[in-house]
Amino acid sequence: MSIVRLGEVCDFQGGSQPPKSEHIYEKKEGYVRFVQIRDFESDNYKTYVPISKRNKLCEREDILIARYGASVGKILNGLEGAYNVALIKTIPDTKRLNKRYLYYYLNTKTIQTFIQVRAKRSAQEGIDPKELKKQFIYLPSLEEQKKIVTVLDKAQALIEKKKEVIVKLDELVQSVFLSMFGDPIKNEKGWEQTSLSNIGEITGGLQVTPKRSIHPIEVPYLRVANVFRDFLNLSEIKFIKVTQKEFERTKLATGDILIVEGHGNQNEIGRSAVWDGSIQMCVHQNHLIKFRANKKLVNSVFVSAVLNSSSGRRQLLRYSNTTSGLNTISTSTVKKVVVYLPPLELQNEFEFIIAKVKAEKKQMEQSLSRMGNNFQSILQRAFIGELLINK
Repeated sequence: MSIVRLGEVCDFQGGSQPPKSEHIYEKKEGYVRFVQIRDFESDNYKTYVPISKRNKLCEREDILIARYGASVGKILNGLEGAYNVALIKTIPDTKRLNKRYLYYYLNTKTIQTFIQVRAKRSAQEGIDPKELKKQFIYLPSLEEQKKIVTVLDKAQALIEKKKEVIVKLDELVQSVFLSMFGDPIKNEKGWEQTSLSNIGEITGGLQVTPKRSIHPIEVPYLRVANVFRDFLNLSEIKFIKVTQKEFERTKLATGDILIVEGHGNQNEIGRSAVWDGSIQMCVHQNHLIKFRANKKLVNSVFVSAVLNSSSGRRQLLRYSNTTSGLNTISTSTVKKVVVYLPPLELQNEFEFIIAKVKAEKKQMEQSLSRMGNNFQSILQRAFIGELLINK
């Protein structure tokens, strides 16, 4: 066992950036996949570039590091091709350093914190491989490294299984919706249809400007960053000063639907979630549109599900405008959206079922969080020589 600097057992290689004129979008002989950070999450944007000496190549088992941007520090593998400049390839001395052992080392809290701090200091250049090389790594024998990797792989597999269960719960929500109401586009059950303007009140939000400092009332407000498809993220809440009249117009009530008005990504336009009333005296900014349902006619949870369905998304996208890279909709757009109207009793039954599924999902997410914390603890112990492995 020894402790060495990472640079003694691992080198790094930056990626390449072939000109867009060389990009093609269907596989062809003489071309390889152009590997970008987004490709590790989705196969929707496959791009190919010519095989060339100037392009840096990676294999599936190679470990890559996201160099800068929102994904900085992500440790990635599983794709082969020519990787771009936003990625760094690790080149370990495999006679001394196991690749999977390196993968887990780079995922430790110590290294991830180091990467994040360094990336903030040099936002344009991102991670400097020279700095990474200076970091110390606990280096037992290859045999011992493999044993540690086996333990970590098993722990990681349990986490992945838990994530799969959570994904299946999300799929269950979609399945229940289609089973109860049918496809909103086809409307094969023949439900009555109407526009949102006929079943509720639609309101725009508050513009956030420095001039608001003179207003008398300070209240919490929701932003785009708080509203996702069918769920809210309230981990960071900001405050805004308003007049009494503005407060009365934009204050949120339990059951209000919040709809994203503007986003750089077309696919996120119109995403919506139901307000749960968990924050008192809360209002919303102008990049969120509020829909307050007539509860005698519709259930908010049902309407939000329709808005987030393929039908709702398609309508909102069709009505959207693009200015300076920002895709937007308006209150008048939302008023035009057509939804079907199953019996209110059926809508209420849907809300009851969804509440049970979400409660189970919350328990799963809490369990996943605990597993993640335990995994990090094991990870930290493994790389300071304190993880006890049966011989």
